[in-house]
Amino acid sequence: MKAVVMAAGRGSRMQAAGGEDPPLETEQRRWANRGRKTLIPFHGQPFLAHLLGALAEGGIQEVCVVVGPGDDPVARFLERHEVEVGFRRLQVAVAVQEVASGSAHALLAARAFAGEDPVLVVNADNLYPAPVVEAVRRLEGDATAGFRARALVEEGGIEASRISAFALLEAGTDGCLVRIVEKPGPEVAAGFGPNPMVSMTCWRFTPAIFEACRRVAPSPRGEHELPDAVRLRIREEGACVQVLPVEAAVLDLTRRADIPRVEARLRGREVRL
Repeated sequence: MKAVVMAAGRGSRMQAAGGEDPPLETEQRRWANRGRKTLIPFHGQPFLAHLLGALAEGGIQEVCVVVGPGDDPVARFLERHEVEVGFRRLQVAVAVQEVASGSAHALLAARAFAGEDPVLVVNADNLYPAPVVEAVRRLEGDATAGFRARALVEEGGIEASRISAFALLEAGTDGCLVRIVEKPGPEVAAGFGPNPMVSMTCWRFTPAIFEACRRVAPSPRGEHELPDAVRLRIREEGACVQVLPVEAAVLDLTRRADIPRVEARLRGREVRL
């Protein structure tokens, strides 16, 4: 199966140093200062390599990494790895998002790569457990992983206060997605229960998603967002987006304060691409 990794983000929260700024290695600070989360090294390998390795372990065979325009350092890393080491478990392609216009727009950059096949779509700044990758890719139709908040906090080390910074999911009795609420306030979040399902951007899409991405209106931020494209498919096409409840951790690399936690949890991890 194919996967699309969205890696064209600007990483503004990673660039912001503040009172919580932890001590970092020289190369970690270098890439954090540039907002290049995927290239922050952990035990000799950039975060992106750890993510690609997890995708390979989960049964993904072809990957398209969406990067920014120009001389993008993520694209350069992939090209250099191909020449110097080679990809043994994955076929890796690159697509360019010419303008930073949201996650739906980023996915459209990989349209030719996807062809008429289903694709797994993930963020480049999250590391997903290989068994979850395998479980989601084996589903039929459109689907997403709904990570339980308690596991994200207790196993993944994400602060409980940050859960409301993600999107919360609600599924109906048939298991289909009913509601996705991004960055809910405390009162809204309370309505999802004490252990809500959280979207960490681990989707399985059929090719129908691309037409929805083309049609979706800009968000209040002026960007074309993937959750809005999902809502459009549900509302106008009656699509069922299956929600798979998951009790597992995701390593989230959003801010500098995340770097020591991610480094500790990746210690001893073998990366095979």
